[in-house]
Amino acid sequence: MEERKYEPSLLFCGILTSRGFPPSLKEELEERWGRIVYTSPVFDFSYTDYYIQEMGDGIKRFFIAFERLVMPDCLAQAKLFSNEIEKRYAEDGKRKINLDPGLMGISNIILATTKNRAHRIAIGHNLYAEVTLIYHHSGYESFSWTYSDYKDERIQNELMKIREIYKKIRKEGGQQGN
Repeated sequence: MEERKYEPSLLFCGILTSRGFPPSLKEELEERWGRIVYTSPVFDFSYTDYYIQEMGDGIKRFFIAFERLVMPDCLAQAKLFSNEIEKRYAEDGKRKINLDPGLMGISNIILATTKNRAHRIAIGHNLYAEVTLIYHHSGYESFSWTYSDYKDERIQNELMKIREIYKKIRKEGGQQGN
């Protein structure tokens, strides 16, 4: 029987910040994950007050996507790297930048997390992954566990733009790496 190979995914990152997007952070992410090919508009993050105590008021949300396609089994390593970065940009032990790497495939969006829940699967290094959105009938569909911002039409429109970039990179035989 022929071995099946993973389909390459597009690595993207949802960013929450109360301190902007420092050029040094952009450089660090591009050094590790490749050139950023898309940066979404910045949105006010008012979906939950979960992060206010740690990050303060005025939290913003935006997304970036990387040019280099990856194999989906790199998600745990991406999350470990993003956790290291969060610690370096912390102030007085509190995160001011929250990086949430995710994988975009043709049919879904998968996010990594440190928190276990009934619908999440262990991916190693005490990390978990969840299918957050599925692509169906020309749009994204959410689940009861999908984060509120990922259910927002404006965010899903940005994710659709990223999906179009992903499709173009795949069509052009996109560069791959991990």
